[in-house]
Amino acid sequence: MILIVVKWPIKPEYADEWPELAREFTEATRAEPGNKWFEWSRSVEDPNTYVLVEAFEDDAAEAHVTSAHFKQAQQELPKYLQRTPDVINTTIDADGWFELGEFPVG
Repeated sequence: MILIVVKWPIKPEYADEWPELAREFTEATRAEPGNKWFEWSRSVEDPNTYVLVEAFEDDAAEAHVTSAHFKQAQQELPKYLQRTPDVINTTIDADGWFELGEFPVG
């Protein structure tokens, strides 16, 4: 599985609007074959930073970055950013989430 984590530094004047500004890109990516998840979170330390955790089946990432909605996002979304986002992109031997055994509940 390909696991990608991206820190998106949003300009302060757009931070509250970011989920809506990225909505089309988000929905189109979630609908892609091979997309496992595409989830946004807002940083509690910096409310102008959103963290995107996304995962794809091993053979699906190329289709993602060559898709029309990805190319549109490349054109549209940078104007809302403070700077180029930071990314971790890696392949892991997993197929999804695991239960965190160190914090059992119940």
